[in-house]
Amino acid sequence: MIVNLTEKQRFVITDLKDQEQLCMDKYEKGAQMAKDPVLKDLFSAIRQEEQQHYDSLDKLLHGECVAVDTKDKAGQNYEPKATYTGSFMQADKENDKYLCTDAITTEKYVSSAYDFNLFQFADPNIRRLLNDMETEEQNHAEMIYKYKTVNQMI
Repeated sequence: MIVNLTEKQRFVITDLKDQEQLCMDKYEKGAQMAKDPVLKDLFSAIRQEEQQHYDSLDKLLHGECVAVDTKDKAGQNYEPKATYTGSFMQADKENDKYLCTDAITTEKYVSSAYDFNLFQFADPNIRRLLNDMETEEQNHAEMIYKYKTVNQMI
């Protein structure tokens, strides 16, 4: 579907794209800094989803609105296993707790940015795309929160 964006809408999409770039960078660094392989894998998987968001926004800036599946339940379905049990370095757990807390804070901010900007667009397909990305950001936070909970980092 071809779309024409106003200057204001282009600014909004560019800003959201910048937020997605920041998310990708943070998850890449988080995966490198995480001590737990499970958290490394989670951060790497979320980074890939952030890349998809970035690519979708880039396409939107070039006039193409991609179709989305709005029934995403990744956060709801995520069931991590506890890895910080038995013998482990407390400093490693504290490091990973910090990374998780930082990531959740970022997801809250990005999700709210999508929510705030959603109705800058009259086109229901663009609103559906942005709403889907907002939901996926919330799913990311939920998955990380579940990881923190199962590992007694709350």
